[in-house]
Amino acid sequence: MEKKMANVGEKTRLNVFYKARSEASKNNEQLGSRSGASDMMCIDQGRLHRIESGVAVPYPEEIRLMAELYNAPELENYYCTHMCPLGNGKPKAEIENLDRIALKALSAFRKLGSIRETLLDIAEDGIISEDERPDLERVIASLEELEAVAQNLKIWAKKNL
Repeated sequence: MEKKMANVGEKTRLNVFYKARSEASKNNEQLGSRSGASDMMCIDQGRLHRIESGVAVPYPEEIRLMAELYNAPELENYYCTHMCPLGNGKPKAEIENLDRIALKALSAFRKLGSIRETLLDIAEDGIISEDERPDLERVIASLEELEAVAQNLKIWAKKNL
């Protein structure tokens, strides 16, 4: 299994899709070769090679197949935040341990109390004045932080349940 995956170029070795397959091959010997993986996903072996070498952008359906087969739900977030023009700028999830995610969630939840009050003050008159804009930007930043924590927790749950 190791020999099959050892003869790859540096660009491929650093590719997130190749790395996910390589990691998954520790639990499924058939994923140790591109041929085995492409057979399992019913996609062309050449197509998988182009994806793993960064020449081709995978289709969303291929991302779903890889994420499920490799037990790598983080591939969906990677695709959405790095390759999809609609997802560019969305929070990027990181694979972390549950204890780190829980601490980040608690920190984000703690901030929500003051953010709630700030948002109520801004919305009270139905108009966002110039002096309220910085406060609204802080509200949005806090919500984005909470969104990132939620994404991390979803990925952790999909990977571990």
